Formats: sequence, structure tokens, C-alpha cells
Amino acid sequence: MNGAQDLGGMQSFGPVVSEAGEPYFHADWERHALALTIAMGATGTWNIDMSRAARESLPPAQYLSSSYYEIWFAGLRKLLIEKGLATADEIERGVSQQAGVPLARVLAADQVNPMLFRGSPASRPAPQPARFAVGDAVRTLTLNPPTHTRLPRYCRGKRCRIVAVHGAHVFPDSNALGRGEDPRWLYTVRFDAVELWGKDTTASSVCADCWEPYLEADDAE
Repeated sequence: MNGAQDLGGMQSFGPVVSEAGEPYFHADWERHALALTIAMGATGTWNIDMSRAARESLPPAQYLSSSYYEIWFAGLRKLLIEKGLATADEIERGVSQQAGVPLARVLAADQVNPMLFRGSPASRPAPQPARFAVGDAVRTLTLNPPTHTRLPRYCRGKRCRIVAVHGAHVFPDSNALGRGEDPRWLYTVRFDAVELWGKDTTASSVCADCWEPYLEADDAE
């Protein structure tokens, strides 16, 4: 999806200014937003790629004018309503108006730390041999999907080279649509910076992780 979240390569947004000694949270409600997102994700009602898709599908004006956790809460709100777990009015009032919906899993307090430290590995058995190998010249496809993708706009339709092969991983483009994990090979590719930014760039190269469906052989080489 070509949304406001895909800012890579866009101009006039100014530099990224880090906050010295920045706290994990700037307000208590941010803690609650993170906790709710983790707790609801653990129910299995949706997956991480669906969560990302919900956030990136927010209207650009809302996305760009919202803070980090405001975006997270807006994405969570959207999923809760879409899945029938809460109504917009219930979220606005902060009071349930109907019986709770049965959930596949419930995250208990003593399970939080073990779950976070364990993580959620996305590597999977390979469905077929890798199409590319380290050193291969490839080109990213020119894609403009209306749904979730992890291929940044500034990397599309560009020549690059495979520098690492990471095995098969959950394919986010499919997983975000509820079509299954559809494991695909994942590669790190390196672009010459000139290929991405033109002759005025001061950078040397840029690396990005790309799933196999994003790539094609560069027959020109």
C-alpha cells in the first residue's frame, strides 16, 4: 500500500531529531496502548501483518499528524471494530455494552515476559529451492498494491545484487490478507545509492530485505 507510512526517499519532511534521554513512554496512556495491542495480538484474532496493514491504511492526514502510539491505538481500534470485538461507541465511552466475544487465547500477566523474550520467529521450512544466490544480479519489481507490502516505494523497479540469503519466512503480503503464511525466500539485496537517488547522492549503497516475489533476474547483466 502506497500510504503515508512509506516515507523512505521522500523529501521535505526534515531531519529525524532524536530526543536525548528519551523515556520509553511519554504518558501513561502510551503504556496502556502498547499493553492492549500486545494482549489483543496474543488472542490470535489477527496477526502482526494485519496489525501493520491496519496502521498503514489510516488516512494520510491522520497518520502524519499522530504520534507513534496514537497510530498504534488507531490501528487497534480499527481491528477491534472490523473483527466485531468492540463497537466504535464502546471504545469512545470506555464501557462494554454487550457480552464479551469468546477468544482463542487470553494472555495472562505472568505470560507476558516469557512471550516477549521468546519472540515470534517468522522463519519457516522452504517450500521450494531458492531462486537466487549470493552474487546474483536482480531487479525489484515495480509494484503498487492496494494492500500491505514490505517493498518500499523508493526501492521498486531498481537494479540490485543479492548479498545474503536468509531462508524462507512468512510472506507478509499474503499474511496481512488472511491468506496464510505462504513462506517465501528472503534475501538481503544491495543497491548502489546512485541507482536509488541519482547522481546527487552522497551515499554509497543501501541494503534492504526483499522477499523472492519482489525480485526478478536482471537479464541485462
